[in-house]
Amino acid sequence: MPYTAVTALSHSGLVRDHNEDSLVVGPWTLCGTVTETPQTLVFPRSRPLLTAVADGLGGQPGGEIASGLVVNRLAELGPTLTDAEDVGAALETCNRQLFEAGESHPELATMGTTVAGVLILRDGLLVFNIGDSRVYLQDDDGLRQISVDDSPAPPPGQRVTSRVTQTIGGTHLHTPVTAHLVPCPLRAGERLLVCSDGLTDPVPDETIDRLLDEESDDGPAAFVLWQAAIEAGGPDNITIALIRIDDT
Repeated sequence: MPYTAVTALSHSGLVRDHNEDSLVVGPWTLCGTVTETPQTLVFPRSRPLLTAVADGLGGQPGGEIASGLVVNRLAELGPTLTDAEDVGAALETCNRQLFEAGESHPELATMGTTVAGVLILRDGLLVFNIGDSRVYLQDDDGLRQISVDDSPAPPPGQRVTSRVTQTIGGTHLHTPVTAHLVPCPLRAGERLLVCSDGLTDPVPDETIDRLLDEESDDGPAAFVLWQAAIEAGGPDNITIALIRIDDT
């Protein structure tokens, strides 16, 4: 039977005192907590499967609350999503939910989060993101980024920037979001990586590609990616989800 396996972990890193990342895989969510080892979930490809990482905005109130609200809403909506229009509408629903929560709880006003993920359908994939969390595809041609960063070019001499130009929530007044939506063909044997910038800021893409090449098993692969981020200083929360599509 065709299936999809998702292997994931989430960690606070070495600098942050708590984890503001959250994760959704189908009906399963992990919000603001730490996993010591990668966990693998397997799903039959008989219904839509949504996997996403939400990275709560640091320096603003309630980052872990914002990311948790988003992944819990996506867990509810995921089975009903069938196309790009549905996903865009679901993300705007999440956006409005954060603003409504801020209106009810003024101490949470301006809380926000990025989000990036993959919706797996019977006949294709839909990659989506808002902010600078990322989705990559690895196949025989190597690793390539599919998501589109909402961030300005980094300053001269730097590889990355911490600034983002679009988030879910994050401001006092409601601002509609425009999600990046990228349809892709569904090919057995491909591996997708969904992650927060706690991985991609300290670890260059070429290193991620090499580590994934060296580890064909997803559990060890997720662990060595986490380890690389930690060895690079672990400056931020690290959340990783590896998605493998199989037709056997």
